Amino acid sequence: MPDTTGRIAGETRALIMDANDTVAVAIRELTAGETLIIAVPDGSERVVTTAEPIPFGHKFSTTDIAEGDQIIKYGERIGRATQFIPAGSHTHIHNITSQRGRGDLVGQNVSGQE
Repeated sequence: MPDTTGRIAGETRALIMDANDTVAVAIRELTAGETLIIAVPDGSERVVTTAEPIPFGHKFSTTDIAEGDQIIKYGERIGRATQFIPAGSHTHIHNITSQRGRGDLVGQNVSGQE
């Protein structure tokens, strides 16, 4: 885990739980234009500026995500982008489709791997 010694309590505004994640989770309401320095479990940091308001508990992209790309959260594939998602954008049901628990996809290759 990254060294957080000397950080002001309450400074953390978003969480990334796995180095492969393409989204972070807001742990408070975020406003458009906030620049966040988010600690990553591999010891690195990601700098992301929010493109729009992000509600508490919601996801936002930490990098540009192309239409059709996998959305990774907690190191797991949770869905695909239904459109281009710029870094710092709210990432929710309006721009991703879930691939979990979808009976309509049974038997289909949804992993993105051939």
